[in-house]
Amino acid sequence: MKASEIVGQKVLVIGTGISGIGSAKLLGKAHAIPVILDENTKVYEREIRTKLEGYKGENPEIIIGELSDEKLKEIALVVPSPAVPMDSPVMLRVKEAGIPVWSEIELAYNFAKGRMVAITGTNGKTTTTTLVGEIMKAHFASTYVVGNIGYSYAERAMEMTDDTVSIGEISSFQLEAVENFHACVSAILNITPDHLNRHHTMECYAAMKENITNNQTKDDVCVLNYDNEYTRNFADRCPATVVFFSTEHKLENGYYQDGEEIFFAENGNATRVMNIHDMNLVGSCNIQNVMAAIAMGRAMNVPMETILSVVHDFKAVEHRIEFVATKNGVDYYNDSKGTNPDAAIQGIKAMDKPTYLIGGGYDKGSEYDEWIEAFDGKVKKLVLIGATKQKIADCADKHGFHDYVFMDSYKDALEFCSKNAKDGEAVLLSPACASWDMFPSYEVRGKQFKDYVNSL
Repeated sequence: MKASEIVGQKVLVIGTGISGIGSAKLLGKAHAIPVILDENTKVYEREIRTKLEGYKGENPEIIIGELSDEKLKEIALVVPSPAVPMDSPVMLRVKEAGIPVWSEIELAYNFAKGRMVAITGTNGKTTTTTLVGEIMKAHFASTYVVGNIGYSYAERAMEMTDDTVSIGEISSFQLEAVENFHACVSAILNITPDHLNRHHTMECYAAMKENITNNQTKDDVCVLNYDNEYTRNFADRCPATVVFFSTEHKLENGYYQDGEEIFFAENGNATRVMNIHDMNLVGSCNIQNVMAAIAMGRAMNVPMETILSVVHDFKAVEHRIEFVATKNGVDYYNDSKGTNPDAAIQGIKAMDKPTYLIGGGYDKGSEYDEWIEAFDGKVKKLVLIGATKQKIADCADKHGFHDYVFMDSYKDALEFCSKNAKDGEAVLLSPACASWDMFPSYEVRGKQFKDYVNSL
């Protein structure tokens, strides 16, 4: 389906979050007729219309609850929000009806102008996207940071010009329904088990991530993590020109860490780029994020001097191994964005003192063996909350780690840590789980942690 074909057509937008509202606003500007569906019967139409403030176009129809068969027959295109699984009942009805499906980023791409720098991966997306955004802003006059980072690509699409550079944090959910989407520079930072309750298998999950390179050619660039088995193996079938980065291997070609220095190598000839202490970020995961960002900056022909200046001044993004404060000699770190075991491993690696670790939350089908093994003598006490606390405890017992306690509430966990952690120790919120069993988002979870710490 072409963008021009939706003019005057009814387009079903499923979901009324940032993505859905952004899609509806774009459709209005494109002279399509959005039909907005929210299956949550506790939502009121006036709430949705309030979110649509600034909407321009034909008055959108709003449906709360179930979509009728009669209405479905009127639909020419479906744009589901990322939170809507492709095997959900409504999407199975859409598929059976043979209606085309575009994700929000596909819809936006078909109307946007300029060039797209697209970043995906299980972990590190937000830090890397934010950093790349700052690098691009330092060099290009028109830049937009969009996608899973909290800014709707669709809502901004029609503001873009031929000179615009868009930097997108793109999730696997957003890559499930892409057709024409084309990034001139892409990155897959890593692929480790996550969202298996949605994608069911690692093969399916990895395939969705790889969709970010759809429509790329050798004239484009894809930045890949050499240290990750999935991304390293993907290089052989990647349609773009690959640039690797590594913290574990000295590469013949690509960016790599050797001791405290980062180098760039071409055909075995290495040039020093920077010292890892010339940045504010901590942990090997962030060294990888920085190398990926440098690689993307250079792929967009940003001068290295500009890139390194931005890297030097860049601070950690909120909720990602974020230092909060030192209280009574105890360091507090907010890693609420550690929503899967692999991300939480990076939080543990960044600690250099005995640590009270707060873990647990919504069950996404993850296994916790590697996370427990990564404690490596650093975790003094594991404080467990949420739906997964027994599952994690059983895994800890299996690996011989028994220094854990159960807490009934988040507040109890925070109070336990603040009362028991001693001078010279640390408290780390890095749950290895999503927040949805107790909080609306990891941001709310992290903010409550910071509010509590700052009140001590």
